[in-house]
Amino acid sequence: MLDASIRYFRVLPFVAFVLLASCGTQPRGPAVPEDLGSAAVALNNPAIRSWDDDLNEAFLTEIIAASERELQRSRADDGTFAPMHFLAISGGGSDGAFGAGLLSGWSATGNRPEFKVVTGVSTGALTAPFAFLGPRYDEKLRRVYTTIVTNDIFRSRGVIAGFFNDALFDTAPLRRLMESLIDEEMMRDIASEYQRGRLLFIGTTNLDADRGVVWNIGAIAASGDPGALKLIHDVLMASAAIPAGFPPIMIDVEAEGKKYQEMHVDGGTKSQVFLYPPSLDVVSQFRRSGINRERHAYIIRNARFKPDWEEVPRRTLAVAARSITALIRTQGIGDLYQIYMISRRDNVDFNLAYIPDSFTERPNDHFDPVYMTKLFELGYRKAAAGFEWSKVPPGWVDNMDFEVPTIEVPPN
Repeated sequence: MLDASIRYFRVLPFVAFVLLASCGTQPRGPAVPEDLGSAAVALNNPAIRSWDDDLNEAFLTEIIAASERELQRSRADDGTFAPMHFLAISGGGSDGAFGAGLLSGWSATGNRPEFKVVTGVSTGALTAPFAFLGPRYDEKLRRVYTTIVTNDIFRSRGVIAGFFNDALFDTAPLRRLMESLIDEEMMRDIASEYQRGRLLFIGTTNLDADRGVVWNIGAIAASGDPGALKLIHDVLMASAAIPAGFPPIMIDVEAEGKKYQEMHVDGGTKSQVFLYPPSLDVVSQFRRSGINRERHAYIIRNARFKPDWEEVPRRTLAVAARSITALIRTQGIGDLYQIYMISRRDNVDFNLAYIPDSFTERPNDHFDPVYMTKLFELGYRKAAAGFEWSKVPPGWVDNMDFEVPTIEVPPN
């Protein structure tokens, strides 16, 4: 949700929060010491999560084992393997209705693939479990993105209360909504798919460590731990926790026998969308096993790429809000460039969908069901008609045809 936070929460006094940060502090458990960051585990299980830039051995071993399960069932009688499909869903707040509609319209064509890996950040994290479980969850996803209103997501605490708390808004309504949608039955379905070798990754940001974290939701669901469902809810809430707007999520961990608390916020503070951690060497793993397999990546960017023109008032908060909006938009484009280069490195077919510039509707509220329904229907229609995926990120030009000028350097 972070990339839409400025557009939707223009009233958030970011600068005021910085200036008044010392006015009040909410209690929390001790943070993990810096030298123990990599040793801290949740649910007493080191395999369920990792830093996104340095995969730990237990996490890597777990996903390799899952991949081997999927590989075995993907082998045809002639020894070939079915194509592998990846799906990455970005943040975007209520613009997530576009991705939800696209997935539902894709189902209607009858050729939506089963994804080997699904990843989500922010609003994409809320969409990802439904996308992971496939078309049978499309109706639930449609209801979420066409019927909810702002009060179903958050309520204002008031500016004064916000200064003395950990955020301006109370997201208890979102927690209740999530708990009603992602229940024990859905967790069992996720665990079942994980046993088949499919992977569901969600990104959060550990604010204490200032590092991105990738969570293996299937491994959590299949762990049998009594705290598994709550942790899944916590991770999804954290991935959508817009800093200063929504409360951070405190996650209990242990390191060297001591208990700590980590502060997690919106995964979009590190990456608007991710395919898989860049340090995961997919090609080498396939080469070692002697497997030649077709791979396709589908990235849904719940945003427009065209900048919105706006006359900015000469006021501190207006300048700050507009600047952060621009920063987040360009960060999202940069993330797509990174995914594109990873795809080229790993010989993965790149496919990108995003909200077209022709869609000019604007919401009347933070979560406006009329606006979201129109956006959902746009995504649905385009997918049902046979979506034309972009093969490169915005602004990318391959095989540019121009002459490099010769520069003559005079002799010394």
